[in-house]
Amino acid sequence: MATASDAREVLAIYAPIVRETAITYETEVPSESEIGGRISSTLEAYPWLCCEIDGRFAGYAYASRFRTRTAYQWTAETTVYVAEWARKRGVARGLYASLLECCRVLGYRTAVGVIGLPNEPSVRFHRAMGFVEVGVFHRCGYKFNRWQDAGWYERAIGAYEMEPAVPPALQTPAACATTAEWHAALRSGLSSIRA
Repeated sequence: MATASDAREVLAIYAPIVRETAITYETEVPSESEIGGRISSTLEAYPWLCCEIDGRFAGYAYASRFRTRTAYQWTAETTVYVAEWARKRGVARGLYASLLECCRVLGYRTAVGVIGLPNEPSVRFHRAMGFVEVGVFHRCGYKFNRWQDAGWYERAIGAYEMEPAVPPALQTPAACATTAEWHAALRSGLSSIRA
């Protein structure tokens, strides 16, 4: 699990993506303190995971609120970023596998991935992780002096019983932190990562 003290390492991966790509629609690199705040606020309801290989920060993945209306509470938007040096080593797959399992343990039923297009590697990755395309929002973002499209992908991660508000209800990472199921979820993606 990440902590606010991981902000510098997170920013080292994220800043070039903001500056140089349309993978994220964020247009200004956030400060280290802003990233620390994002990590802390995310952890109130969602997992934020980090991966280290031989003491080096290799990547991170987190879930976040999909939309604010109450009926959407069972869906989490998922994100993963990997350091350039650590790509092609299963880091994204390992982080995402653990993230999705953590979200399932917390009670979320659907994971949603939003991909700035074109981005064929991310599209292939999400499909390999069991996501299916549900549509494209055309020209929904403006970055680098051009309109950008966003692909939307979804994956079921939990059961869709008729009364989700009656147990099991959504949990928080803090409430699950000492359970065996949570620790198994955190470790579930480790076998995908090659040192």
